[in-house]
Amino acid sequence: MSGRNAPRVETFGCRLNIWESEVVRDQASGAGLNDAIIFNTCAVTAEAERQARQAIRRARRENPDARIVVTGCAAQIAPDNWDAMPEVDHVVGNHDKLTAPAWQALAKGDAPVIVSDVMQIRETATHMLDAFSGHTRGFLQVQQGCDHRCTFCIIPYGRGNNRSAGPRQIVDAAARLVDGGVAEIVLTGVDITSWGSDLPGRPRLGDLVAMLLAELPGLRRLRLSSIDPAEPDARLMDVLAREDRLMPHLHLSAQHGDDTILKRMKRRHLARDLVRFCDEARHRRPDVVFGADLIAGFPTEDEAAHDATRRMIERAGLTYLHVFPYSPREGTPAARMPQLAGNLVKARADSLRKLGHERLERFLGNAVGSRDQMLVESGNTGHGRNYAKMKLEGDFLEPGTLVDVTVTGHEGAVLTVVAEDRVSGDRA
Repeated sequence: MSGRNAPRVETFGCRLNIWESEVVRDQASGAGLNDAIIFNTCAVTAEAERQARQAIRRARRENPDARIVVTGCAAQIAPDNWDAMPEVDHVVGNHDKLTAPAWQALAKGDAPVIVSDVMQIRETATHMLDAFSGHTRGFLQVQQGCDHRCTFCIIPYGRGNNRSAGPRQIVDAAARLVDGGVAEIVLTGVDITSWGSDLPGRPRLGDLVAMLLAELPGLRRLRLSSIDPAEPDARLMDVLAREDRLMPHLHLSAQHGDDTILKRMKRRHLARDLVRFCDEARHRRPDVVFGADLIAGFPTEDEAAHDATRRMIERAGLTYLHVFPYSPREGTPAARMPQLAGNLVKARADSLRKLGHERLERFLGNAVGSRDQMLVESGNTGHGRNYAKMKLEGDFLEPGTLVDVTVTGHEGAVLTVVAEDRVSGDRA
């Protein structure tokens, strides 16, 4: 990985952007752009773009001589808007940011804007990483892009269509991460549930997970990023049931709990499908914990539809809620639908967040006295197997350490834990 003089990369948005920022840092450093400040942007919401613009302006004030580069989904979708910012020197597209020639061209000053047509790209994951600077877990891209066209989502226009990395390429990359000391690997992408649909034989995500765990006995923990409940995968359920190294935490692209709204979103599942998915996973793996992405205040959403989402959260037993107030994205069908008042959207988002807080509090309270395994990340903080945030009491351990713990309580949204050997010693 790049050394101390590597360019600074500011990352916004998803886990995939975290993975890609590591590639960006290496490619830019290899081109000699160690004085650059690179902003890897997100386009999911208008707020994400606003935060990126604010950070760019602040960076220019504080670093008047730095070279500022904007890349990521927002840059891919509207490159001219970012190029028009006086603070910005270069704009690089989502595919181009992962290629050495783009950064070499920037270093030579050949072009201020390098943005390829992402819909024409067919390959993916041409860069795999052996380590992650600042991260004790490795994020490993298995696919790129999305073939679906949800009415609220602009991301396919920033990422292109689904492209899967080959299984052997993924296993080899994961092996390098394990050899580099990574204890936990997170499989990531734009729509990882679609992995394999464009490969010979059309393998499923469950096949890939089974292959990784079978071929890499040294891989201690494997975790999945967001998955789509519209594509149930029998092999994945089988692996979840029998393989302890697949972490019992599934984050679902739920979006809503009202069937009419789900249809207007052009989602491919109904509320009962998500509940059925959670019931099946919980039957196979009783300790599994669910998170979900949810959109509050979607166009035409009435009070009954909002209440349906609240009921779905309870019926499915969701714990970690990632709530987005609906934000119209120019160029999407939902932006042309009848919009709700901003204060109503905010109130409904607050309502879902409050429910999420209550459910998380209940989960954390029920965890007291249980045993778990914690991955130490920094300052004796980290995550349990079900992705609960944890703080380890006692002596500081090296980041990347896996330690068996007993939960003693919780402070806010963080579980307090002690190492099992200390518990045994205290009881002896």
